[in-house]
Amino acid sequence: MEKKRSTRYDILLISALLCLSLIIGLVVFLTRREGAYVVIEINGKETAKYSLSIDGEYSINGGTNILVVKDGEAYLTYADCPDKTCVKTGKIKHVGESIICLPNRVAITIKGNTEDGVDIVS
Repeated sequence: MEKKRSTRYDILLISALLCLSLIIGLVVFLTRREGAYVVIEINGKETAKYSLSIDGEYSINGGTNILVVKDGEAYLTYADCPDKTCVKTGKIKHVGESIICLPNRVAITIKGNTEDGVDIVS
C-alpha cells in the first residue's frame, strides 16, 4: 500500500516539474529579441563591434577565426582550434546569444540596440 502512494506522488511531482519547465521555456522563447550588433571580445577585452544589418566577413584575432555577418545573423566559418566547436555552434541573431572559442580566447556576443533601453542578459 505504501508503494502506490509513493509512486503517485512521484508522478505528480514529475508532472509539475515538466509543466513548470514548459512554462519557463515558452516565456524565454516568446520574449527574446533580435540583436542589433555583434561584439567581439578577445581575452575579455572588446576589440570590435559590427552591425547585423550590414553583411560582411571579418578576420578575428589575426586570422585565427573568420566571422561572417549575413542576413542579420552571425557565425564563424573558420577557426584554427582543434575541435572547431565554435564553428559548429551555428548562426546566432538574438540578444544574449554567444559563440565562444576557448582555445583562441574569442567571445562573440549579440547585443541589442541601446536606444531601446537597458539590455539585461544573465
